[in-house]
This record gives sequence, C-alpha cells and structure tokens, in this order.
Amino acid sequence: MPTLATYLDAVTAGPRPDLVLGLRPVSVVDRAGLGVLCRAPNRARARRGRLRLVTDSTRFLRILRCTGLTGSFDNHPKWPEGLAGTSAAWLIFASAG
Repeated sequence: MPTLATYLDAVTAGPRPDLVLGLRPVSVVDRAGLGVLCRAPNRARARRGRLRLVTDSTRFLRILRCTGLTGSFDNHPKWPEGLAGTSAAWLIFASAG
C-alpha cells in the first residue's frame, strides 16, 4: 500500500493539480505528518495547482496556528460545494484509533 507521501507526490506531479484532503476526523498530527502535508501544497503551487484542506477540528487548526502553518493551506470547514463532476483528486482521512 502506498504511503500518504507517495500518493500526494503522485497526484501533485502533473500540471495544475487540484487536490482536496478531507481531514475532518483528524485532530492530531505529528511532525512527520506536518512535513508530508507541507510538501503537497508547495508541489501543487509550483505546478500552478492547488490543495485544499477540509477540517473544522479546533485541535488540528490550533496545531497549524502554533506551528505558523495556518497561511500555508487553503482550509475549508466543510466539503467545497460543486466538487462532484470536477477533475479534483480527493482523499478522506479516517481517524486512527
């Protein structure tokens, strides 16, 4: 099974990648996870694409705020309207535990 980093690298490799990560069930992320998440929007922007995070977790948002990463992501509290029928790649994370 591919790792998250491998998956994100693959979907951000082409021109104009459009990726939506559903992180609503995620409340905690470690340093390695943040590193993987930080790499993806940088790769997407370098290829004139975008990455959107979907989360309303106050704990996860606090982690982003405390690490100075809030502005690094296009964050949405709920799933973007009109996503069905688009070419956006999407991935929904399940809570571990």
